[in-house]
Amino acid sequence: MPTPMRALFALMLTACLSLSPVLADDARARLDHFFQEMTSFEAVFEQMVINERDEVLQHAQGKVYLKRPGQFRWDYQTPYNQQIVADGQYLWTYDEDLAQATVQEMDAVLGRTPIMLLSEPRALENDFKVASEGTHQGLSWLALTPHSGDTDFQRILIGLDERTVRMMVLYDQFGQQTRIRFEDMRLNPRIPDARFRFEPPAGVDVMRN
Repeated sequence: MPTPMRALFALMLTACLSLSPVLADDARARLDHFFQEMTSFEAVFEQMVINERDEVLQHAQGKVYLKRPGQFRWDYQTPYNQQIVADGQYLWTYDEDLAQATVQEMDAVLGRTPIMLLSEPRALENDFKVASEGTHQGLSWLALTPHSGDTDFQRILIGLDERTVRMMVLYDQFGQQTRIRFEDMRLNPRIPDARFRFEPPAGVDVMRN
């Protein structure tokens, strides 16, 4: 069973309709505008991990907070409590049921992973080929294919409404997909830095990688 940590970096949607050039340009313009405008956001998320046989391996829900540069927090509430917290330097993963926490340096773990698309201001073309993937379920889709073959994922799909990113889907090297849908999103709220600091509770085993 994939962990939420792996699923984050392993973010389906097969679009069957093609965008006209005008709409494709509009979708890309909206994505660029979102990245340029966004300094923080918070949202409720639903996450599904699906294997190559279209079987659901994991269904999770929770809340996500993000603040540029490099700070984010994913609070998983179902099917179990887990926190993934990044303060800009270190990445913490805390499993409440196991009373275990892991801490790693962010640069060593994240690199060019999908979460860094949201948390670090960076031109997409530096790392990805960007192409239109059509429209489906009321969203416009763009496909991001990494230039480097040294990644855990083959491509990312980003679904946009008129203003924000509503869904991210990642296809990994093992044929699995991770779909993350954002709801109740608030763009650029005030989020204190304390939200992105993690202090292990008393009695928790801490592993440092």
